Amino acid sequence: MDQIMPYIWIAVIVFSVLAEALTSSLVAIWFVPPALISMILAFCKVPLALQIIVFLVCAVLFIVFSRIIFKNTLLKKNPTPTNADAVIGEQAIITERVCNIENKGLAKVRGQIWSARSADGEDLEVGEIVSVISIQGVKLICRKINTDENK
Repeated sequence: MDQIMPYIWIAVIVFSVLAEALTSSLVAIWFVPPALISMILAFCKVPLALQIIVFLVCAVLFIVFSRIIFKNTLLKKNPTPTNADAVIGEQAIITERVCNIENKGLAKVRGQIWSARSADGEDLEVGEIVSVISIQGVKLICRKINTDENK
């Protein structure tokens, strides 16, 4: 059995790499380093029970520590807004009168023309500067900027 164990660990490595290649998430890559360590132990004639214990302990450690590292680096709490979400909070200019009752109106933000609606139901006139407070579908939800605060 001692002579075949290095090949079994190689098979674990190959299987883990293939499983990882066939999936879209990290599910088996964690077993490659522990299997490599266990393979080296098998070549050094370390008892099978110790090889398996080392494999299991290393696999658990790799999974736990990599989860901590990836959680802190890849899963940001405040992701940077992209695409349409990036215009929320921006100022826009009304290019066509906004009337929620008539379901019409346009605003220009970042050089793009969007359908626009008023957040509070108030009509917005051409040329007014508004703040984009949200997006619903393909419509900007805008609120008139209080001009008294800007003076």
